[in-house]
Amino acid sequence: MRGMARLVAWCLAIALVALPIVGVLRGWFAVNRWPVTELTVQAEFKHVTAEQVRSAVLPSLGKGFFALNLDAVQQSIEQLPWVESVEVRKHWPDTLLVRIYERQPFARWNGNQLISRQGAVFDVPEAGAGDGLPDLRGPDARLAEVVSFYAETQRAFTNTKLKITGVALTERGSWSLTTSSGAQIFVGDRDQAGRRLRRFLTVYPQLMAGHNDVFAYADLRYTNGFAVRWPSPATAANAGTPRT
Repeated sequence: MRGMARLVAWCLAIALVALPIVGVLRGWFAVNRWPVTELTVQAEFKHVTAEQVRSAVLPSLGKGFFALNLDAVQQSIEQLPWVESVEVRKHWPDTLLVRIYERQPFARWNGNQLISRQGAVFDVPEAGAGDGLPDLRGPDARLAEVVSFYAETQRAFTNTKLKITGVALTERGSWSLTTSSGAQIFVGDRDQAGRRLRRFLTVYPQLMAGHNDVFAYADLRYTNGFAVRWPSPATAANAGTPRT
C-alpha cells in the first residue's frame, strides 16, 4: 500500500514538472494565447485620470494571459505623478485588475513640489496643484525637520487667531513663519524657537488690543523681547534689545 502511494506521489510530481514544458511546446502559454483585453481599475480618480491609467497599461494589453508581466504593468503605473502605490493582478481569462492608491498632499515644498502624507516629495505637472496647502521651504536634506517644526507651530498657535501657513528654514539654520494674512515672523535658531514663541504668544493678546489691523512683521530674535511692525509706517511696537 505504501509503495502504491509513493508511486502515485511520484507520478503527480512528474506531471507538475512536465505540464508547463508540454504547455510551452504546444503553445498553451504562448504570448498571444488567451489575450488580456479587459481592464478594470479601482481608484479615487481625484488626481489620477482614467486616460492616464489606460495609456500606462495599453502596451501590456493584448498579450497572452500567462505572458503578461504584472511587475512591468505596476512599474509603468507607478510613474504617474499622483500614484502612491499600485496593486495589479490577473483574472481569468482576459482581465487585468488594477487598484491605485493616490498620494494625499500634505504641503507644498520649495514652491514647485508637493509632500505627501507619507513623507514623499513628488513633482506634479498641473499648474496650481497644491493651492491652499502649507508652504514649507528649506534644504532637501532637512525636510523631516521642517515638517516637524511646522507641526510644532500648529500646536503652539492652536488657541490664537493666528494661522501659520508657511515655514522656512535658511541654509544657515534660521527659521521664519508666515501667517494666513501674509505676516512674517522671524524666529531664528531652533534651540531658542520654543521659548521665543511662548514669549511672543503670551504678550500677543495685549499687543493686538490697540490695533485693528494685523501686524506685518515680527522679529523674535531679541534677547529680552521682540519687535513688531504694523502695516502703517506711522505705528510700530518695539520691545527688548537687539541680539548681538
